[in-house]
Amino acid sequence: MLQASPHGWHGAPGGGSSGIIVKKTIRVEVPVDKYPNFNFVGRLLGPRGNSLKRVEAATECRVLIRGRGSIKDPSREDMMRDKPGYEHLNEPLHILVEAELPASIIDARLLQAREILEELLKPVDESQDFFKKQQLRELAILNGTLREDGSSMAGSVSPFNSSNLGMKRAKTRG
Repeated sequence: MLQASPHGWHGAPGGGSSGIIVKKTIRVEVPVDKYPNFNFVGRLLGPRGNSLKRVEAATECRVLIRGRGSIKDPSREDMMRDKPGYEHLNEPLHILVEAELPASIIDARLLQAREILEELLKPVDESQDFFKKQQLRELAILNGTLREDGSSMAGSVSPFNSSNLGMKRAKTRG
């Protein structure tokens, strides 16, 4: 779909020489068949959806997780499956990447989004998964439950890190 527009991206004047805003959508398959026990949706979303929001911010694309398993609650997914707007629930898990950008940059942004997402969709052994460790750290910070690893207590002002108290911080469930 092509639209002629005197304005650039987000309505800013002078958005490129052509002034044509193009809307495109690409589909990225999620390899659930090859890795049925891997939590792709959790890895893509990250803590409170922040990982997905970062992909969107970096690429100026909208990222939508669709298909079987895209709704957290399986009973709700079954209930919604044949309702209007939820037809995608009959398809395998996949990602739609949408962009509405100047024709001169849209393909590069969609490619950038595809590359980032495909990297996130590569299952990694949990002990080697740096990305997941970063997500868990971010979640702990958001929840206020971050405990620094290591035996060094230097620089810590938390009373919970004092080794002579003989107590640990309670873990919370979110």
